[in-house]
Amino acid sequence: MKEKIAITGGRGMLGSDLVSCLKEAGYSVLALDLPEFDLTNPDHVLEKLAGADVVVNCAAFTNVDRSEEMPETSMQVNALAVSSLAEWAKKHEKYIFHISTDFVFDGQLDRPYLETDEPNPINVYGSSKLKGEELLRQSGCRHVIMRVEWSYGKHGNNFISKFLERAKSGAELKVVDDQIGAPTWTHDMALAIRGLLSARAEGLFHFANSGYASRYEAAVFTARRLGLPNSIVPCSSSEFQMRAERPKNSRFCTDKIRKALGAEIRPWQGALASFLEAKK
Repeated sequence: MKEKIAITGGRGMLGSDLVSCLKEAGYSVLALDLPEFDLTNPDHVLEKLAGADVVVNCAAFTNVDRSEEMPETSMQVNALAVSSLAEWAKKHEKYIFHISTDFVFDGQLDRPYLETDEPNPINVYGSSKLKGEELLRQSGCRHVIMRVEWSYGKHGNNFISKFLERAKSGAELKVVDDQIGAPTWTHDMALAIRGLLSARAEGLFHFANSGYASRYEAAVFTARRLGLPNSIVPCSSSEFQMRAERPKNSRFCTDKIRKALGAEIRPWQGALASFLEAKK
């Protein structure tokens, strides 16, 4: 019998794909999410995680703009709750797999980010996620941190789903062309997580589908794959009034995780094409 894995945020965008992925591999999986499981509630942690061998923490306060208005909530969920989870893991000798983000960087680097690059978040969300990473490391529990970027999937709000919703009007759409990264399917993230879990990896890893694109290029690719009639116009980030600043460069170097998994990572175009095909 394979070990029991608890997934916090188990009904979210990544969590739901991860539940399916791990069950397919024969793991015993417990999906935990609001309202019955609140990561910030110590009693929930003690009660709901009892019996779990591994915890994959996908739970987070991910609304980047609302984090600017609710910094205490962002810090409570993304940092302090992670610290409590880590203390529990240390005490009970459990293993934590924690999901983090490209937003721990300021996006000013002129090359893809390595795991060894110094973080420098430029918004509250990024600061809270970085603090969560730091508190997890300081706890001394066995853990792995996997930073991801530009996530999309069939559950939850994301760049692709929002673009498709806007496109329904048939109107011209403006999309920023000065933010560069890699659209990354949660299905592929789940496969990478499963691989690292199987290897019982520890430390910090960057994961994204391979290759890079601007958000504008990703939108054009999506529109063409689906035959959408909308005219798509590139624009700068400054044309959109948002509370939180976004990093311009979200590119990851994924050499470390590819070596750990012993496999290549498919290009973002192939992953996105598969996702869009499944939506038809």
